Amino acid sequence: MNIKSTTVLLTAAIIVALPVNAHAMHITEGILPFNWAVLWFAVAAPFVALGLYKLKKDRTVGRIKPLLGMMAAAVFIVSCMPVPVPTAGTCSHPAGTAMAAILIGPVYSILAAAVALLLQALFLAHGGLSTWGANIFSMGVIGSLAGFVVFKGLTKLNVSIVIAAFFAGVLGDWATYAATSFELASALHGPGEFYRLFSAILIAFVPTQLPLGILEGFMTAGAVKFLYGRRPELVGGLVRVKEGV
Repeated sequence: MNIKSTTVLLTAAIIVALPVNAHAMHITEGILPFNWAVLWFAVAAPFVALGLYKLKKDRTVGRIKPLLGMMAAAVFIVSCMPVPVPTAGTCSHPAGTAMAAILIGPVYSILAAAVALLLQALFLAHGGLSTWGANIFSMGVIGSLAGFVVFKGLTKLNVSIVIAAFFAGVLGDWATYAATSFELASALHGPGEFYRLFSAILIAFVPTQLPLGILEGFMTAGAVKFLYGRRPELVGGLVRVKEGV
């Protein structure tokens, strides 16, 4: 990532850090037992390694790097919009990874999420270093893949890119929180209590994440329409759909 992209991310970190009230976001430091934290690092690591390998081998890296930097900054800022969830003791927030996956592909979107989550953990105490792997998997891997698969599937059915991007944003967001609930329930449940804890965590997020997912759908659709309409070359190699929007 070049100096300009890094500067954008650090500037965003400073801006977001200015408010006095802070809310815990993502899976926070110390929540996961050590063995589960290591497990999720192991699960997320191959996806990050694949992204780094692809970036090194990509012949269009000169075009991809600036866009990757912008998407990392976008994911950073979008996922720093907390909505408190009193019943869960944490916060809901948009993810932004479905949008990134549509524009730069799911592999690079995972890289963008990894960078954004690392900076949030280091500078804003959102998430944590020990839970970085779990947060990469839920927001980066699951959010990106879910959004991308939905978008590609709908466009193959001749759905316009705006509608496809809307549903990609919605389902990518909701999939992220389903994955987070699964991670928490897997690590924290007692004997025979997994499904009850998973359901309780998932239900706790519904009042905030249901409307936030719809909001992210509109945000994703707007971003894709704007870029595709004005700079189609930015997404032309990834979004091979008809002109109808």
